[in-house]
Amino acid sequence: MQNLLSQIKKCTICEPHLDLGANPVVTGHQNSKIVIIGQAPGTKVHASGIPWDDASGKQLRKWLNVSGEDFYDVEKFAIVPMGFCYPGKGKSGDKPPRKECAPKWHQQLFELMPNLELIILIGMYAQNYYLKDKAKRTLTETVDNYPEYLPTYFTLPHPSPRNRFWLTKNPWFEQNVIPELQKRVAEIINYV
Repeated sequence: MQNLLSQIKKCTICEPHLDLGANPVVTGHQNSKIVIIGQAPGTKVHASGIPWDDASGKQLRKWLNVSGEDFYDVEKFAIVPMGFCYPGKGKSGDKPPRKECAPKWHQQLFELMPNLELIILIGMYAQNYYLKDKAKRTLTETVDNYPEYLPTYFTLPHPSPRNRFWLTKNPWFEQNVIPELQKRVAEIINYV
């Protein structure tokens, strides 16, 4: 695993397309139990090299009901985004994650994590890539139908502060989905 992570950290495949250059942000361990697959690092995470080291990460840890210590324990959580590097600024937010990372690296990483019990798919890029034709027409429908993808996958919207409107419009998410997510995570990382 360490050899593969070292190779990934040196990856520069899409560097010519990146505004801030390559700085792959990914974590994992052969004992990881849960994988979090989001979009790609933002500028703050690009600078720190620490995944989910921003307001979105704070919200995600709240949704998962885990401490920062547990969240960054690689034997509990692996963090494998769709794009490992900050993709650059787009017209309305960040550009989509680069398409090179997932096909090149994800399977290799997962083959070295035999203890995986849950893959959390955050946002449409991860959901469409992994669920393929089983993903619903919209992110809202995919998240609302999360039980269809269990026990392998758990579908979530992005925890960005920019999604406050979505959360306000869809109160069922925090009322119904988050308690189920917290229960599943607690069972897997032996909180209960």
